[in-house]
Amino acid sequence: MNKQEFIAALQSKLGGLPRQDVDERIDFYAEMIDDRMEEGMTEEEAVVAIGSVDVIAEQILSDIPLVKIAKEKIRPKKRLGTGEIVLLAVGSPLWLALGAAVLAVMLSVYAALWSVVVSLWSAFGAVVGCALCGVMAGVGFAVGGYEISGIAMIGAGLVCAGLAIFLFLGCRAATKGVLLLSKKIALGMKKWFVKKEEA
Repeated sequence: MNKQEFIAALQSKLGGLPRQDVDERIDFYAEMIDDRMEEGMTEEEAVVAIGSVDVIAEQILSDIPLVKIAKEKIRPKKRLGTGEIVLLAVGSPLWLALGAAVLAVMLSVYAALWSVVVSLWSAFGAVVGCALCGVMAGVGFAVGGYEISGIAMIGAGLVCAGLAIFLFLGCRAATKGVLLLSKKIALGMKKWFVKKEEA
């Protein structure tokens, strides 16, 4: 693939993004290819060294805020006529209510995911507290003359400490999973807004 083919492929992948962002990215990668060619690479080697068009396009898409992409897609390409404005105004109770409902459902699902993570970390904190209190109370009972009860409490505290280790690993994995899912959802929404323009 030569420089022009690379630029054309990248432009088609970024078709739905704001024009200014596309131009900046295209200029950046064109300059990068030129720099590598000045260093002694051939045009094809320079293009290969940059990487896959799909990977670059996905990276660019993940870097641009969703709000900016949505504004670009929602902005009308032509001025609205009087009839279209009247239809929008008359239909606004319906489409505004549906839009608000969809947004509320999406936000509630997102909040539910994060509430599970917060609950897991709260349970971890409670188990750590039980471990510390169990060991301290067990030492207190043992020093106070209740050796058997003290040993039992220290044992319970140590069991809680062991459970806390496993719970910590689970909480950390759940947090990473929800973060990854959040990134994938955001990228999916961006891809939904930026549909590739088929030639």
